[in-house]
Amino acid sequence: MTPARVLGIVGVAALAVAAVAFAQTTVIPVPDNAPVETAPLSSAPETSTWGDAQKGATLAGTCAACHGLDGNPVDPQYPRLAGQSERYIAQQLAAYRSGERNTGMAAIMMPFAQMLSAQDSRDVGAHFATQTGGAGVADDSVIASGPHAGKRFFELGQQLYLGGDPERGLPACLACHGPDGAGNPGPAYPRVAGQYSDYSKRRLEEYRAAAPGTLADNPHFQTMATIAGKLSDEEIGSLSSYLQGLHPRALDALASAATAAPAAAAPAAAAPAAAPTDPSAAQTAAESSSHPLGGQPQSPGDDKAQ
Repeated sequence: MTPARVLGIVGVAALAVAAVAFAQTTVIPVPDNAPVETAPLSSAPETSTWGDAQKGATLAGTCAACHGLDGNPVDPQYPRLAGQSERYIAQQLAAYRSGERNTGMAAIMMPFAQMLSAQDSRDVGAHFATQTGGAGVADDSVIASGPHAGKRFFELGQQLYLGGDPERGLPACLACHGPDGAGNPGPAYPRVAGQYSDYSKRRLEEYRAAAPGTLADNPHFQTMATIAGKLSDEEIGSLSSYLQGLHPRALDALASAATAAPAAAAPAAAAPAAAPTDPSAAQTAAESSSHPLGGQPQSPGDDKAQ
């Protein structure tokens, strides 16, 4: 082996030893880990089942100041809750609780709704669903001027409720709320029969005033906003008046029976012989009493019954 080759091998060995020594004495810092991200603790989504009306009656004591003990308020600015569906009430309380519903009197409702759990809301809804809703009287004054001059005020709303306005793409309200205004508890379409006109008018105006895109993921809200956006002030007022007077005719029979009860207690004079009954007339009377008010064209004598 030549001296040059020996020197080359020695040099390589020396470099290797130097590299090992350098590696053992040089500190290479370990990169810092990413900061730990903290997140608030969250509970599992609330679940609920069918409401308990008895528990709801206890919780609803707080509601009585505005809505009345039985859901029939004295002040017409507050909605009538008696007879409203359990599911609809629970949904609206959830909307107040989350801030989704934030117009009108939402500032009053939010603190009360936030005290309730999902199950509490179902219980409150069950309580009011078991109560009997009242009804008011529709405005039958004659419209003096404008395109609807000569019509009774409630008739404009009656036409919209029963038939809509196909030319403007307005569906009949009864398609969702029912011919008697009882609503549909499945998809939670609310009961509107007998609702105070002041409240209905305010809600329709709120829907109409909603900015495009508001609650875009809520199909029920979008439907109502689209419909209300096509209504004039006069139409909203008339429709609200019609809803206030809308009620099943069975309630008229109950009211008449209650009025006649005191008189029945007094000795009655001999009644004259009954006239022969026309079978067809009797059938017509029976059918009309079973129709909800507004469920068929009304005769001139029906307007006060609203």
